[in-house]
This record gives sequence, structure tokens and C-alpha cells, in this order.
Amino acid sequence: MTAAGMTPTEKTSSPANQQHLNETHGDDYEDKIVQEFSHLLEKSKQLFNGLRDLPQYGHKQWQPYFGRTFDVYTKLWKFQQQHRVLLDKKYGLKRCQIGEIASKIGQLYYHFYIRTSETNYLNEAFAFYSAIRTRAYYSKVNREEKPDLMVKKLRYYARFIVVCLLLKKTKIMRELVRELNRQIDEYVKAYDPDDSLEWQLVLNEISSFIDVDNQLNIDHVPITLSYRLTNTIIPPLPTGSDKILSTIQLYTVEEILIIGNYQDQIKFSELTIDMYRMLQAVERQAIESSTSYDEKTTIQSPASTNHQQRDIYNVYDGDFQNRPNPHKYLLYKPTFSQIYAFTASAFKELSQHGTLLLYISADGYDTHLKSKVEQSYDFGGVKTNNRRDDTIDSPNSPSTSATNTLAKKSSPSNTNTSSTAITSTPTGSIKDAHNIFPGDLYPFLRKPLFLIIDSNNSITFQNMPNLFGQPFVSLLSPIKLPAVFHDYQNKGSLFTLFLTSPMFAFCFVCHLNDLTNEQWVLCQEHINKIIFEITKIFLKS
Repeated sequence: MTAAGMTPTEKTSSPANQQHLNETHGDDYEDKIVQEFSHLLEKSKQLFNGLRDLPQYGHKQWQPYFGRTFDVYTKLWKFQQQHRVLLDKKYGLKRCQIGEIASKIGQLYYHFYIRTSETNYLNEAFAFYSAIRTRAYYSKVNREEKPDLMVKKLRYYARFIVVCLLLKKTKIMRELVRELNRQIDEYVKAYDPDDSLEWQLVLNEISSFIDVDNQLNIDHVPITLSYRLTNTIIPPLPTGSDKILSTIQLYTVEEILIIGNYQDQIKFSELTIDMYRMLQAVERQAIESSTSYDEKTTIQSPASTNHQQRDIYNVYDGDFQNRPNPHKYLLYKPTFSQIYAFTASAFKELSQHGTLLLYISADGYDTHLKSKVEQSYDFGGVKTNNRRDDTIDSPNSPSTSATNTLAKKSSPSNTNTSSTAITSTPTGSIKDAHNIFPGDLYPFLRKPLFLIIDSNNSITFQNMPNLFGQPFVSLLSPIKLPAVFHDYQNKGSLFTLFLTSPMFAFCFVCHLNDLTNEQWVLCQEHINKIIFEITKIFLKS
């Protein structure tokens, strides 16, 4: 302490007493630092664990809680930076514990991306996960002889891989997969754990996923395709479009549901390849963060920023990057109750001129009734998860999402109750209640709906009635494919591939794996011309 900070009594004390007082006050100060750190650490854990109890649909219910959680982690992160030496000495703070705090911050940013669809938060998650790897926070975990620490390390790798996958950072992702493979081998050899097969499954899933997503070479070099929207891949509107658009009512896509329920399709971390492609196709490419995440890193709560709702697509606004993405839900093998609850929530959030986009990628279901009269239910629909514990539990929640790659045994991702074939119902006119029929969507026609069905029974949705006079658009996949493509169905739907990356889809159906850069650019120009002409025809209609 300085003289200015002492009391009069302290100033008149003898040197020996002064030294004793300084040591006592020093010990008190250090104890307070340790106590404050312990308090912040415990509070942060409680708030983080409480995230899984938040409702997974709706907007207003979860933002205040997320804000409080970010604030506590901000204080915790700054506190451990300011008092690192003291905490090392008095608390026994280890590097793996610092890594765990950084990992939780990365998870918070990832979950905020899941809930808001804003890809900038993916970049923030990537930055924190990268810092953990760069500073080797988990490097000494293997020597601790504690299997729970190794599991935390493996989960960190799995989460980091998911973020890299979504950000198309293929080189780093492949390095992480190799590192994860080595870590799993060490984990199995050291502990012979019960979950060794599950971790091997995780490794196999991500390897298959990466291989499917990288099937095209440009100038003999594998390329990573981005399905996100950028200025370069969206042709400008035709001349005179402003005048036409100013005379009609414009509708904006505000809420999106992306549902994946193909039983045998390649997936990783509760994302099928179809879901993975579609979720990017409805996002705008974010500008990567230029922030340097050094030892002075600070974090800011995304929940504290102003998220006023703006038009998703304003043709008079040239600032493409500043337009927010539509909010979306990702549902992997959901039950009927989950689909209905999330769709109803999205429906409720729509503004006066907002549109709901509902994308369903699922196996078909046919009633096989001898007499099919009622279009709404007699002709079947698409499969859902028919597990019996029919709880409304989001596949995006911390307990089952990509951030916890090893999901619970009872989660939708581990349930093998769906069938890849179109199945029949019991005798009579009874329909299987665990499916989505066209009639189930009729209530949501009260507001504008954009429906995309990718299924081998999509034809049942072709005669949806316009009951309420609202705008309704549907895109339905073919129900049959040429025999040559049957063996590729588990690698993603051809229909969804054409929707999300027409150029790649054309190459795929033509069995073209290698192109020159000149060929690729020329083909992309042709695709843009086609889109431009379609836009002109649409505006004239």
C-alpha cells in the first residue's frame, strides 16, 4: 500500500508492526481476489447450465438471460487476466481451466449464432476456439490422468470442427480432424472408456461429411464451395425493377424452419448434408472479424447490442452486408410436436408483411389407402421422428446440439425409428399420427408461406389450397431419380443441391470432378444470366 492509502494509525506504526500489517493486508487482499474469482466462476457455471432450460423458440424469452451470462463471463475473463499470477499461486489456476472458460465463451457465441442466424458470431466463436489451440491451453490435460478432462478436450475439438465446417475453413478443419484422431487414440489407450465407439463414430461422421462437401477440383486443386449469399453471386436487378417493385406489396422472409429427417443421409452434429447446405443458402456472407485475440482479449455480449427488426431485403438499400439474416430454427429429426411448436412460434413472430420459409427434407409416407379422396390427409406426407418421449426439446439446445457432439441416448439423433421407404398404415383409414400431412400446414396459410419439400412423396403437397388469400409459393422435389443416382442419395438430395449450388449440381450430374478456373468462371456467368432472365420474367408476370 502507498502512504496515501494508509490510515493515520498506520503512518505512526513502528517498522516491524508496519511490515506485519502490510503482510496481513496483503493476505487479506489475496484472499479476496481468490474469493471473487471463485464466486465469478461458480456463477458463470450456474448461468451457463441454465441455458439448456431456456425455451428454444421465440425471441424475447432468452435474450435477457444470455445478456447476463455474457456479462458474467466478461467479468470472469477480465478478472483472470488481471490477476493471473496471483491466481496461479493462491488458487492453483491451471491452463486447462483458462481453456475451459474460453471454450464456454466460444459456445456462447455459437449458440447466439444459432438463435439469431448472424454469421458474425460464428467468427467470434472461431476466434476464441483458435486462441485455445494457439496457446495450447489443453496441452497438459493428457498428463492429468483425469478422463473427464480428456472428454472436455475432445468436445472442444468437436465444437471447433463444427464452427470451421460452417465457416468453410477447410484447411484448419482437416488439421483438427487429424488432431482429434490422435487425441481419441490416446484417450482410448489410457482409459479404455465406455464411450470409445461413440467418439469413433463422431470421427467417421465428420470425415464422411468433409468428403461429400469437397467433390470438385479447380485446376486440380480441391475447392470448398460456399453456399452463402454474396454480392458476386447475386446478379443485379434488371433495369426498371425499382419502378415495378414500387407499385406492388413486397414480402420479406423473416422466419425460417429447416427440418432434416432423412434416415440414412450423411450427417454430423445433428446437421444432415441437406440442412447444412440449406442453412447457408439463406445466410449472407459475414465479414470476418479483424479483432486480435491476444492476452488482452475482452468480450462483448451480443445480447446487449441493438437488434431492431429491419427489412430483410430492401431493394433500395445498397448496403448488402448490413442487412440482417432471417431468423431460423434447425430441427434434426424432430417429432410432430416439435415441428408444430416451432412452426407456431415462427408464425407468431412474423410481422405484417413477413414470410415464413418452411424447408422439409424427409422420407416420404404413403397411406396406401384404396380410396384416396381427401387431399389434406389421404395421400400421406413426410416422416417425422416417432419416438414416444414426445417432449418439446430443441435439437439446438446445449444438451443435444453441435456444441455437445455426443448427444444423449434419448435424443432425436440417436433414434432409429424412421424408415427410408414409404411405409403403410394399419388397415382401414387410420393414418400414422407421427407424420406431417398437407392438412397439418393449413393453419399456417393465414400468413405468407414459402414451402420447400424435398422428399420421395413431395407430390402430396402439390395441391395446397389458398384458404386465406395469402401469398403462397411451393417448391417440390421430383419423387423419382434416374437409377444412376440411387447410390448417391445418402450423400445429399439432388434437388437441394440444385437449389443451393446450381453450378456444382450440374457438374455432379454430368460426372465432372475437374474443371479449369476459366471453365468454372464461364459456367458461373451462364448461371447468373439464367437467374437474371428468370428475374425479368418474374417481374413481367
